[in-house]
Amino acid sequence: MLYDRYQSPLSERYASREMQYIFSPDKKFRTWRRLWIALAEAEHELGLPITREQIEELKAHQDDINYEVAKQREKEVRHDVMSHVYAYGVQCPNARGIIHLGATSCYVGDNTDIIIMTEALRLVRKKLINVIHELASFADQYKAQPTLAFTHFQPAQPTTVGKRATLWLQDLTLDLEDVDYVLGTMKLLGSKGTTGTQASFLELFDGDHEKVKLVDKKIAEKIGFDGCYAVSGQTYSRKVDSRVLNVLAGIAQSAHKFSNDIRLLQHLKEVEEPFEKSQIGSSAMAYKRNPMRSERMASLANYVMADAMNPMLVASTQWFERTLDDSANKRLSVPEGFLAVDGILDLYLNVVDGLVVYPKVIEKRLKSELPFMATENIMMDAVKAGGDRQELHEKIRTLSMEAGRNVKVNGLENNLLELIAADPAFNMSLEELKKTMEPAGYVGRAPEQVEEFLAEVIRPILEENRELLGIKAEINV
Repeated sequence: MLYDRYQSPLSERYASREMQYIFSPDKKFRTWRRLWIALAEAEHELGLPITREQIEELKAHQDDINYEVAKQREKEVRHDVMSHVYAYGVQCPNARGIIHLGATSCYVGDNTDIIIMTEALRLVRKKLINVIHELASFADQYKAQPTLAFTHFQPAQPTTVGKRATLWLQDLTLDLEDVDYVLGTMKLLGSKGTTGTQASFLELFDGDHEKVKLVDKKIAEKIGFDGCYAVSGQTYSRKVDSRVLNVLAGIAQSAHKFSNDIRLLQHLKEVEEPFEKSQIGSSAMAYKRNPMRSERMASLANYVMADAMNPMLVASTQWFERTLDDSANKRLSVPEGFLAVDGILDLYLNVVDGLVVYPKVIEKRLKSELPFMATENIMMDAVKAGGDRQELHEKIRTLSMEAGRNVKVNGLENNLLELIAADPAFNMSLEELKKTMEPAGYVGRAPEQVEEFLAEVIRPILEENRELLGIKAEINV
């Protein structure tokens, strides 16, 4: 590590090596060479004077890139693409004259960007599937564990721990749908020329429009894409970058919501994220167990959501067929958006894999609030026994306020059941009232909803993607 210059924390602390390699210079320049080979093959197959021997020479040096030659050349010509054309030509003297034939810099630059974003989206998708798998197991394990639910972070009708997890899961399935949609629409730029008119290729093929159209088709097939964008300026539309970053921002939103819930639950001591044996929670307070993974997820998620604005600005301010004010922004915003989401998903996977649930704490809090929530049932039972509904409603309202004051003002236990039992209007003993305090009786269809959601929505996704399952996330800091 170099300690005398800036290092991106996304590389040093958060993103996986796999995602870092996708956006590495080596990956980029190897992809450039793949594209030059695909172009040469397409031109050869369509009748241009390019030989199989020249193509084989290009293939022989596809991966052994002479970086020092390219670096030295760039100092002279100040152009990265032409520097690498020159370096490739040094290794391939017989093919030197046909490398990059008819193409512009955007042929390698923009097509590579599409290829790399597509590969990165596939890695994001793989990790997203694994998070869904872990979270589904958690939801299934705790599908029937009653817990106090909250609206406005105020006690509300009970749910189950597993049902709450399905809410996190549902957000992730929406993100998966978005990832799949965008992946299904990704196309190459192809080789459209300086302003997107393919004029140079029309010249190369002596005005044969059909052959010019086939150049793009063949390049896409050789690189593994369904096709190229039908029209473009010099570049593919920068709205593509915006669409991709919006998908990443959607994942960040889902992760942030999950991390917020875990942090609140950890405050309540009901659920905790993993905490290693030697982990230090606070430099001052040795007893603390701070939810640092969830906090980091939220922090990175904020970055990604803000980062989504960058390609929006780029796409909206491009002039006519192209301007170069996209370049520096793209080099930062697109890779770093992916690196951050990669880190978020690793954290998500790690947290879910090690979540600790404390049923006794959950039960204690739920039972402290359950008498208030049971009043409707208690009132109905009293009405069935001959009581007046309006009178009972007013009595329950008054007794609930008294019990609430005992809890909030006097710091006492909730004694609502005792107050109701002491009122002859209800004609119910304390033992009878306590029988109504079984938490499972107040969770509605939550366990069944979990089972149905997992069976109908989640398991088909996991079955379809079972070859992607099994990865574990390692958190280094």
